[in-house]
Amino acid sequence: MAAATPLLKDELDIVIPTIRNLDFLEMWRPFFQPYHLIIVQDGDPSKTIKVPEGFDYELYNRNDINRILGPKASCISFKDSACRCFGYMVSKKKYIYTIDDDCFVAKDPSGKEINALEQHIKNLLCPSTPHFFNTLYDPYREGADFVRGYPFSMREGAPTAVSHGLWLNIPDYDAPTQLVKPHERNTRYVDAVMTIPKGTLFPMCGMNLAFDRELIGPAMYFGLMGDGQPIGRYDDMWAGWCTKVICDHLGLGIKTGLPYIWHSKASNPFVNLKKEYNGIFWQEEIIPFFQAATLPKECKTVQQCYLELSKQVKDKLSKIDPYFTKLGDAMVTWIEAWDELNPTGENLAKLSIADGPAKAAK
Repeated sequence: MAAATPLLKDELDIVIPTIRNLDFLEMWRPFFQPYHLIIVQDGDPSKTIKVPEGFDYELYNRNDINRILGPKASCISFKDSACRCFGYMVSKKKYIYTIDDDCFVAKDPSGKEINALEQHIKNLLCPSTPHFFNTLYDPYREGADFVRGYPFSMREGAPTAVSHGLWLNIPDYDAPTQLVKPHERNTRYVDAVMTIPKGTLFPMCGMNLAFDRELIGPAMYFGLMGDGQPIGRYDDMWAGWCTKVICDHLGLGIKTGLPYIWHSKASNPFVNLKKEYNGIFWQEEIIPFFQAATLPKECKTVQQCYLELSKQVKDKLSKIDPYFTKLGDAMVTWIEAWDELNPTGENLAKLSIADGPAKAAK
């Protein structure tokens, strides 16, 4: 059962990208029903998406994105789950949880259903330790503490910007790994949360992810992917690399580990290979770029950091492919659109967005 008073009930939006009816919400009802949902409908805007009754939601389709952003809508990917980042932009809340529609409620080893959202909130509300690794993993967790030799001056930790959750059943593999291990399933439940150390990149998966929108929201751009682009399935990776560089610069932390969700179906590895093909080659140069990326002291806000990163992307990565010039420009457009809809960098409470979404329900 969900907690009697859900944590951050009025401070968190759940963002879901989809092309299908959201029957999966029935399983999540005990945990999600108290919260506001932002559904970003991908693909054909004339298709009607059905949402189970009793959920408080707003639904945006491509027509809404074009109407709200105008020419800047070009920065939002089409026919790719990267469209979810539009939901981050229009949210009015401090926190975001995003989940894919093929993710179900997992069970812990005792058989108890896992309230993934509650665990993400706990991760976000306690500090991270990016500057010094604690060998007992998260020292703020009940039953753990800082180990001997951990500097007392660093025990306050850093604010947590991102909580990266994991998946039981279908692992988040790339196409080549899927092809050689078609029957592999993740059955390991590791009861741990750790902070990713400063200076270390990680592959961020967007299917079970929460973040503090006020701390890091403008960096959570899932890039230009999918329809009309030479790459797909690197949207969350791109956001993760940019976010980690910016978090390291601004002194923010990222946690990974709990909570788990149950990832119900594997996508087609041959379709995935076609989408990922360029990315598999390009990442061998993209990752050293991010490992070497530094931001000047003058960059004190996420927006300033992101615009600086966009310049470096165009300067250093465009030699790989002209796509990166286009991506760098889209990064700038994204920040411009973000600032238009979030004029003070705070929430949208005082801003009315045209006529609102296509559909809203309570």
